[in-house]
Amino acid sequence: MSPSHRRTNGYTLLEIMVVVFIIGLLVTIVAPRIVGRTDDARRTKAMADLASIGQALNLYRLDNGTYPTTEQGLHALNERPTSAPVPRTWRNEGYLDRVPIDPWGNPYVYVLATPQRYALQSLGSDGVEGGDGTAADIDAATR
Repeated sequence: MSPSHRRTNGYTLLEIMVVVFIIGLLVTIVAPRIVGRTDDARRTKAMADLASIGQALNLYRLDNGTYPTTEQGLHALNERPTSAPVPRTWRNEGYLDRVPIDPWGNPYVYVLATPQRYALQSLGSDGVEGGDGTAADIDAATR
């Protein structure tokens, strides 16, 4: 067989092994950096959600004179409450399209402290009050 008639379609085992080695090397170097950032991204997402919910709560208060009660909860921002006190001037389109859940799949905790002050938080990755690191609670600035 002459050099001009060599088979040119397909890859040799050596070429495939080199590519697999390079991919493995890249995964070994890059993966730890990416994996470590997911917790940071979740905390940032939770803080952004809390800020958005806080703005919707403030708009609700501007329209109705008070924040939703603890019993009405955050659902009062996308569905008109039917329990007392029923809001006087609730926006027909609501204040949020939907009530978000935190990045760990848990509902945000909302408690009305007084008619003018509320507490809003994510309970972190463990979904329980308190904790350290990724399990630490994330609080919105209380109004």
